[in-house]
Amino acid sequence: MKYFQTFIKYKYLLSNLIGRDIKVKYRRSILGILWSVLNPLLMMLVLSAVFSALFGMGGRFGGLNVPFNIYYLTGATIYNFISEATSTSMMSVYSASQLIKKVYIPKYIFPLEKCLFSFVNMLFSLIAVFLVMAFSGVGFHLTMFLMPVPILYALVFSIGMSLLLSALTVFFRDIIHLYGVFLTAWMYATPIIYPITILEARPKLLFLMKFNPMYHYVEYFRSVTIYNVIPNIKDNLICLAFSFGMLIIGILVFKNRQDKFVLYM
Repeated sequence: MKYFQTFIKYKYLLSNLIGRDIKVKYRRSILGILWSVLNPLLMMLVLSAVFSALFGMGGRFGGLNVPFNIYYLTGATIYNFISEATSTSMMSVYSASQLIKKVYIPKYIFPLEKCLFSFVNMLFSLIAVFLVMAFSGVGFHLTMFLMPVPILYALVFSIGMSLLLSALTVFFRDIIHLYGVFLTAWMYATPIIYPITILEARPKLLFLMKFNPMYHYVEYFRSVTIYNVIPNIKDNLICLAFSFGMLIIGILVFKNRQDKFVLYM
């Protein structure tokens, strides 16, 4: 109850920080926040040209009967959100050291704000998903009303991971460089630019994929967006376990370390 009251007290600071980040990111930009829509579209066009022209992957991508452009975009939307949220949160506490030393502010506000800022960007990128679905002839289904579910799973996971990373980065700045490599490996370990069907002949790799939380969020999002499939209870429990498991770990590590932050800033 105490932490909830503190959060309510500082909600205006949280909204102001999100607004500031939006203004800073798109300052002196003619198109402004429209780049949140254009960036995934442009990347999709580049990859679609490469995979279609060079590798011959057209409409029936990987035997999944969906165009590569929408297959990639639905996977990249979730990956880019978690990637941006966690990577920008890493230095959030350390970068606010001058403010933290002067006045009392709940330190978790800073990684939380970065996650919510990335969440806002991701909501705009969903416009790109809808546009590509319309122009690709992919039908809109009733299951799309469940799109917020995997997005919320990814948000909870991102908040937990951001709390963990922002706390550890205060003590070990090397994590910043290592995490960039980890994100690249994480992208290739998730079926974003390749079909999951190619792993069916490799059961060991498919088994390892089940331990990748990004895989479950991406597949859940694709199920309700383009496959017209409602995930079962098992799929939801797995996503819940990854999300709230990471949230609990992040909260515990952050809470146990936050009193020592000022000694390393």
